[in-house]
This record gives sequence, structure tokens and C-alpha cells, in this order.
Amino acid sequence: MLEALRETIRVIKERDPAARSHWEIVLCYPGLHAIAFHHVAHALWQSEWPVLARFVSHLGRFFTGIEIHPGATIGRRVFIDHGMGIVIGETAVVGDDCTLYQGVTLGGTSLNGGKRHPTLEAGVIVGAGAKILGGFTVGAGAKIGSNAVLNKPVPPGATAVGIPARILEETEATREQKAKSLGFSAYGISGDVNDPMVKAIHALLDHSVTTDHKIDALLKRLEAMGVDCAEARASKDQFDPQYLNKIVD
Repeated sequence: MLEALRETIRVIKERDPAARSHWEIVLCYPGLHAIAFHHVAHALWQSEWPVLARFVSHLGRFFTGIEIHPGATIGRRVFIDHGMGIVIGETAVVGDDCTLYQGVTLGGTSLNGGKRHPTLEAGVIVGAGAKILGGFTVGAGAKIGSNAVLNKPVPPGATAVGIPARILEETEATREQKAKSLGFSAYGISGDVNDPMVKAIHALLDHSVTTDHKIDALLKRLEAMGVDCAEARASKDQFDPQYLNKIVD
């Protein structure tokens, strides 16, 4: 347990530029304290002391504002940043090297027994306020954007944002460029990420503009042939794609 906590301290020092010393981390980081409480509570849970395990977990919640059920499985080098309001359910699994920010919920959507809470594979980053609900798996290295509500599996390395969360499509070039960077996205989302719904709306706007150009070309051809198109032109709506693009962004 002590070695695992030492690893966590080193990881916090590496990932958080606000951490100035190891002593500051030991004394002032609730994420580290919550993991320490969980080590004790989880050991008691596995030893079939459920009430005492829940009590230790409750103490950890009281002192840190982070609620981790003693039955949950927490991997090594997990970084809980800020942490206030985090809830991790009984059957949740958080893999090695994951990062969770404040307000994250790893919750269940079923009242039945068995696997009810999500599994985060190694290296997953979950942004502030994100809710991951259900007994599915979030693949290794995936990123969940802040305030996303996720209720379906995410493939390894993907990014999910929005309510309900949608998986962003990234080109190979984009992924390679990100891989050459620091390899860590704070809050699970980078500055150049676009919501797929916004992309879809932009695509529809572009298609509408193209269609308008084609209709205009057809009307000109008909007029050149002597057909009166005044009524068709008069009934054409005033469509401003530039304005719509601005309000969608």
C-alpha cells in the first residue's frame, strides 16, 4: 500500500504544475487522502467486514468530499485532481494511470445485482462533472469531456463529449499529432475539439448552400430558355448561412 501511495504522489507531482513539493501533496491533496482511505476500506471489504469498510469509506468522504465505495477497484497511479463531489460506485473499476477531475460520477443504472458500474481501462481521463453511467467499458487512453453524460462503451483512444456523449471522429493525422504531444489532456478535452452535432449542422448548412446555388443555376437556364421564373424567385426564402454558422459555433 505504501509503495502504491508513493507512486501516486510521484504521478501527482508530474501531472499537476500547482504541486510544488511532495510534502504539499501529502498534506494538502484530498485525492491522495481519498485513495489512502480506500486502500484500508477495500482491504476490510475483501476481508468480509462490510460495515467497518463502509464506515472507513464514510470517514474518507467526510474528510475529502470524495465518495469511493469500498467494493470499487482502484488501480495504481490514479490521479484524482481537486476531487470534490466525485462518486465511484461499488462495482466500478478504475484502471492504472487514470485521471478523474471534480464532480465525476461512475454510477449505475440498474437496481439488479452484478456489474452495474463502469470500467475505465488504463490511462482514461475523465473531465470535470462528467457522468459515466452503466456497466460498460471505457477503452484504454480514452478521454471523456467535462460535463459529458456517457451511457455507452467508448473504444480505446477515442474522445466522447456532450449530452448524451458522442464519440468524436478524428483523422489519423490528428491522432498522430496528439500522440507526439505531451500525451495528456487536462480535463479530458483539448481546445480544438468540435462537438459532432456542431459538425453535422455545419455539413447540413454547406449542403443547403450548394443546393441553393444549383437551384439558382437551374432558374437562370430556364430564364435563358424564355421561362418566366419570377414567381419561383419571389418565393425563395432568405437564407443566411453565415449567420447560422456563427450562432452554431
